[in-house]
Amino acid sequence: MSPIVLAYLGIALAVGLSGIGSAYGVTICGNAAIGAFKKNPGASGSYIGLAALPSSQGLYGFVGFFILNPKVTADITMFAASAVFGAGLALGAVALFSAIRQAKVCANGISAIGGGHNAFGTTMVLAVFPELYAILGLLVLILIAGAL
Repeated sequence: MSPIVLAYLGIALAVGLSGIGSAYGVTICGNAAIGAFKKNPGASGSYIGLAALPSSQGLYGFVGFFILNPKVTADITMFAASAVFGAGLALGAVALFSAIRQAKVCANGISAIGGGHNAFGTTMVLAVFPELYAILGLLVLILIAGAL
């Protein structure tokens, strides 16, 4: 495999896997919001706020694209291409799982709010923890790109 193809594959994994995680996560929350809305339609703003949280991981993939893309040139070395690939794979995988796990926290919070509990603030705080790992994945990508 040529170095440029390997590098672009890494970028594609960063964008693709993080986007898949966000799409999957948002639908988990959306399903919970529909069920909760049937029980408590007055809290739809809370449902929507929590349902949107897993979408941020997909944005990290796009940030990764803009950071890594300038590193991919016609004369990229195999070492640099491997670093770009690894950084993209790491961010994509972490963002994928982070979005799914964050969605499960948010879906449970949505369900609790639908049941009449005041769980919005607690859910937001707990949902930050899986998000942290996606941010760390992006930070690793930034550090790797800076070393190239």
